[in-house]
Amino acid sequence: MSALPDMTQANVTVIGDVMLDRFWSGASRRVSPEAPVPVVNVTGLEDRAGGAGNVAVNLAELGVAVSLVGLCGDDEHARALRACVESAGVRWNVMPCAADTIVKLRVLSRNQQLLRMDFEEPLNDHANDLFLRYAQQHLADADLVILSDYAKGTLQLVQSFIAHCRERGTPTLVDPKGSDFERYRGATVITPNLSELEAVVGTCDSDTELVQKTEALRASLDVEAILVTRSEAGMTLVQSDSPAQHFSASAREVYDVTGAGDTVIAAMAGCMSAGLSMQEAARYANHAAGVVVAKLGTASVTPAELQHAVAAGTAGQPSGNLSITDTLSELESLRAAGKRIVMTNGCFDLIHPGHIHYLQQASALGDVLVVAVNDDDSVKRLKGPSRPLNGIEDRMAVLSALQAVDYVVPFSEDTPADLIETVGPDVLVKGGDYTVEQIAGHEFVLGRGGDVIVLDFVPGHSTTGLIERLGE
Repeated sequence: MSALPDMTQANVTVIGDVMLDRFWSGASRRVSPEAPVPVVNVTGLEDRAGGAGNVAVNLAELGVAVSLVGLCGDDEHARALRACVESAGVRWNVMPCAADTIVKLRVLSRNQQLLRMDFEEPLNDHANDLFLRYAQQHLADADLVILSDYAKGTLQLVQSFIAHCRERGTPTLVDPKGSDFERYRGATVITPNLSELEAVVGTCDSDTELVQKTEALRASLDVEAILVTRSEAGMTLVQSDSPAQHFSASAREVYDVTGAGDTVIAAMAGCMSAGLSMQEAARYANHAAGVVVAKLGTASVTPAELQHAVAAGTAGQPSGNLSITDTLSELESLRAAGKRIVMTNGCFDLIHPGHIHYLQQASALGDVLVVAVNDDDSVKRLKGPSRPLNGIEDRMAVLSALQAVDYVVPFSEDTPADLIETVGPDVLVKGGDYTVEQIAGHEFVLGRGGDVIVLDFVPGHSTTGLIERLGE
């Protein structure tokens, strides 16, 4: 993953349900004599932007120029919400209406939420053609539009917004709500959480079923991609033109998931508007989510926090396989963060204990292990027409699932010498009875001041021997 992209030239408009998130906090040392509930001595009050407002604040925190469009009342809560938004650098373009501003009041004690009270009324009647025309005025300069749906009624005419953006060629990212995803037909990306997705496509009992059902939904809705947030299981990105990507959760500690979806779509949008691919943007969004759930209440992520999360290690890396371009981009960032990159190669046709031991040893020589794998034609040239037993995608999938392995990349040549020069590892590793001089790429690595190391294989374990025993 490359260094954090410069988002300061990006311009994003957020349209959706705005609300005030209000937090009362204090100590709780006794139970009420009136009912079996704790008594909180409120000593703190804090207001934060919620809903679409939190999305906008997250974008502004990342350096994006952002405009917020929605509906609210003409009341004290609207003024408090506006103060929160504008103090973060967001342009306030929220249209006042006859309804009261939506408020979500949370009572906390010792960093634990004890109670939430919602003050709201539907906004559907106010999300009319007048509001549509008003909102469209603020789309002219947008590089990208986020539609943040909290089912409060602001996006009653969401199809009109999507159609308008498609006519202008402006990408739209939608954070959906409810079970009628047909409303979001034609959007660029939608970002449901797993429960929201399953409410539409049914229960997904495996990653394979999840991908299949998500792809079917994506195609039926004519959207380019669906990014599914899956709590402790991470995220899954399903695109129209690429294999599905699974991202493992990057959070170390989870204190509060309030607004985490807002952070995901904001980071995704900010990165896309800065020119990153959907895969790269999704990886940053995954790291951003890992940061924000470690904070209490509605929160945002700073560029420094996001960059630190990316550079801290390989947590949150996709458990699928990246393109060589994306892999090189991520390795560049890891190298800049001082990580020691180890590389090895092989056919890895049938993974056995010898492979596991060898890869664990290789991984211990640095911080990041890159495994280059011969593609099917390359294996046939080296091993004969009956090999490989497992195709390249299957072999890469097995390797990427190993804890010792961080990245897996294929190569089609007889040796990985060209790929080694492209990756530029600090350590080049090979197993078996090779000498350093016999290892492809050794001159390049040694010439850069790197190390070339030969590791012993575990006796009695080899793919050829395993095949022979299976044939007996």
